[in-house]
Amino acid sequence: MTDYAAPVRDMSFVMEELIGLDTIAGLPGLDWVTEDLVRAVLAEAGRFGAEVLAPLNRVGDTQGCQLRNGVVTTPDGFADAYRRFAEGGWNGTIAQPEYGGQGMPWLVATAIGEIWDSANLAFSLCPMLTQSAIWALSIHGSPEQKDTWLPRLVSGEWTGTMNLTEPHAGSDVGALRTRAVRDGEHYRITGQKIFITWGEHDMAENIVHTVLARVDGAPEGTRGISLFIVPKYLVNPDGSLGSRNDLRCAALEHKLGIHASPTAVMSYGDDEGAIGYLVGEENRGMEYMFTMMNNARLGVGREGLAMAERAFQQARDYAGGRVQGRSIADPAAGPVAIVRHPDVRRMLMTMKAEIEAMRALSYVVAADLDVAGRHEDAEERARRQARVDLLVPVVKAWCSDTGVAVASEAVQVHGGAGFIEETGAAQHYRDSRITPIYEGTNGIQALDLVRRKILGDRGAAVGDLIAEMDAFAGSAGGGATAPIREALADGVAALKDATGWLLDGRPAETCAAAATPYLALLGTVVGGYLLARSAAIAEAKAEGADGDESFYRSKVETARFYAECVLPRAASLKRTAIGGAALLEGFDERRLWH
Repeated sequence: MTDYAAPVRDMSFVMEELIGLDTIAGLPGLDWVTEDLVRAVLAEAGRFGAEVLAPLNRVGDTQGCQLRNGVVTTPDGFADAYRRFAEGGWNGTIAQPEYGGQGMPWLVATAIGEIWDSANLAFSLCPMLTQSAIWALSIHGSPEQKDTWLPRLVSGEWTGTMNLTEPHAGSDVGALRTRAVRDGEHYRITGQKIFITWGEHDMAENIVHTVLARVDGAPEGTRGISLFIVPKYLVNPDGSLGSRNDLRCAALEHKLGIHASPTAVMSYGDDEGAIGYLVGEENRGMEYMFTMMNNARLGVGREGLAMAERAFQQARDYAGGRVQGRSIADPAAGPVAIVRHPDVRRMLMTMKAEIEAMRALSYVVAADLDVAGRHEDAEERARRQARVDLLVPVVKAWCSDTGVAVASEAVQVHGGAGFIEETGAAQHYRDSRITPIYEGTNGIQALDLVRRKILGDRGAAVGDLIAEMDAFAGSAGGGATAPIREALADGVAALKDATGWLLDGRPAETCAAAATPYLALLGTVVGGYLLARSAAIAEAKAEGADGDESFYRSKVETARFYAECVLPRAASLKRTAIGGAALLEGFDERRLWH
């Protein structure tokens, strides 16, 4: 398996030159965020990822986690790596300083998170879920709950989980049967949850489960769901750990990938009922859980980007060293590395272009989240929040789908060796495959985009984005960026047509049938827009770049490749969304058996 190197130069370009890190540092409370500081943090994160986490990736895949007598053991080296991770302060990058966190902006935390995901996805899922729990309790927890749970979640002494899914109710969370019965100042929780990532392990002394359950007498469906803190060990008034709570790991799932991440079946209340503490008010659990889920969805999209980056590095380095076949341009030169073959270059350039588009999109949305939460102007906060709400499902679904496609292409670059586990290419593909399923399948993300974000505001947010992209595509710009702008204009036109079609009073089922290709269309065009902007910046800086000219030229060439070879998909995605929806409407599913 190829060593991992964090792409710090490209990360810095997106943050500093495309987004403008100085604009984030100009927000209230972030004046300490400087380019030098962020570069130093990324360099140190890259070192930790490369030297500590990445070497465990193969170990975790081959050993997996073991459940014996209710105790889950993680693969060799994981517990020590987590200890070093927590001691280094990495668990609290985004958390509030009053609870021991560093209060970093979402933009910087997103870049750091990409490094963990690329280095070792199975490992990174643990702190990612802990950070989601921290965020939910920071917003919805009582002062007492914050004081009890947040300091040790932030420090990494304790880890967090999300408990939604049940055996009979997958994405239909409203059908859950887990019960909560009031018992004095707390509740007794009984029920079973499945697919609980890092639900049980040996890396931390306590696990703080956030659990959805229905209080007796509550309404049916999602309106009657409440959110509870259910710890593995109860906590004494002095903060020390008390007795074991009535919960256990009943089984670990045997999965396609991420073998080092224990995916637990959790049983609550087999004896007297697990003690749980209500977060906020009864029957508002889904509202609170969405605080975790939206951040987790951005995290899953980032995982798609990260796995694509790791798979690309593996494929690029293999292609540069694998000598096979003669050059088509100069057969007499003898055998050459396969990177010299045009089709291999096509695959690698497609991967590179899509990765840079995903990184730009993920980071831009993270920066918008910072502005939405901190800007002094209320109108600007609202505008940026609308943009975040619009693009969260796109980051999650488009980046995770694209990440799987890139990881699959990386296997192809290796040829037969890619199908062999020893090269490592297959693991990246297997590990990435969960991301389109995590935190609401990508079909659900597409429905959310179309029904709530496009139709919900009658196209206001997406219209604002389309107008912005249209203006850039139509602005004056010669040189190497002119054909990029022309291709972008065609993509924006396709998106505008598809959006207008959705808003033209279509039946709900028709819009639902168009949702997935429409999401892919929006992601493809926004990715092209961000690369076009990147190319304009890079072209202006390439001359006299003091050693960075090659980097900037590469940015322009990559954007041009995306414009010529990826953006044309927009036209076919528009046709699929419109024409395919009409064919699917009223489709008789019995025909699938004939």
